[in-house]
Amino acid sequence: MQRGAARDRQDRWEQWTQRPLLALTVVFALAYAVPIVDTSAGRSLTVACTSVEWAVWGTFAADYVVRLALTPDRRRFMRTHWLDLCAVVLPLLQPLRLLRLVSTLLLVGRRARMASQIRMTTYVVGAVVGLLMFGSLAVLSVERESPEGNIRTLGDALWWSFTTMTTVGYGDHSPTTGLGRIIAVGLMLSGIALLGVVTANIAAWFIERFEKDDVEERAQTEAILALTEEVRALRREVAALRDGDRETSPPAVRGPSR
Repeated sequence: MQRGAARDRQDRWEQWTQRPLLALTVVFALAYAVPIVDTSAGRSLTVACTSVEWAVWGTFAADYVVRLALTPDRRRFMRTHWLDLCAVVLPLLQPLRLLRLVSTLLLVGRRARMASQIRMTTYVVGAVVGLLMFGSLAVLSVERESPEGNIRTLGDALWWSFTTMTTVGYGDHSPTTGLGRIIAVGLMLSGIALLGVVTANIAAWFIERFEKDDVEERAQTEAILALTEEVRALRREVAALRDGDRETSPPAVRGPSR
C-alpha cells in the first residue's frame, strides 16, 4: 500500500514538473547561446548567463533528488537511472562549461523521454535539433579562437555539425582542438544512435502496418466464410420447409371418371 502511494506521488511530481523543466531547457539554451553568438558580450552578461546555466542544471539535479526521495525502491531507481546520477555528479567533479552542457542535455533528454505526451517522433526530432544547435555552439566556442581552426562562424559550425551527425564528413571544416574533437566524437555517436532509432521506428511502422493489414484481411475472410455458412444454413432450412410442405399437403381430389 505504501509503495503504491509513493509511486503515485512520484508520478504526480513527474507530471507536474514536465512542462516547467522543458521550459527551463529553452532558458538554458538562450543562456548558453548568447555569450557565444554575441562576441561583444561583456563580463556581466557572461556571468549572468553562466549563473542561469548553473541554476537550470541545479533545478534538474534537484528534480533527480526529489524523484529519488519519492520512489519506493531507491536502489532500483539508482540502478535504472545511473545515467541521470552521472549527469548530476559530472559538473561537480570538473566544472567545465562543456561538462555542464553535456550533463544538462542528458538530464533534459532523460526527463523528456519520460513524458507520456511526447511521442517518439517528437522526441527524435527534438533530439536532432538540440544536438545540432548545442553541438554547433559548443564547437564554435572552442574552435573560434584556435589559431589553426577553420570553424569561425555559426554557419560554419552548423554545417560541420550537420555533416558530422549524418556521418558524411566532407572535411571542409574540422575541429583542431582536443575539446572540439571530443565534441565531434559525441556528435558522431549521437548521429549513429539517432539514425538507428529512426530506422528501427520506420521498420516497426512497416511491420505494424503489415500485421494490421493481415489482421484485417483475416477478419474479412472469416466474415465471408461465416456469411457463406449462414447462406448455406438458410438454404438447407428453406429446402427442409419445402419438403415438409410436400409431405403434409393433402392429395389432389380427382373428378368423377366418365
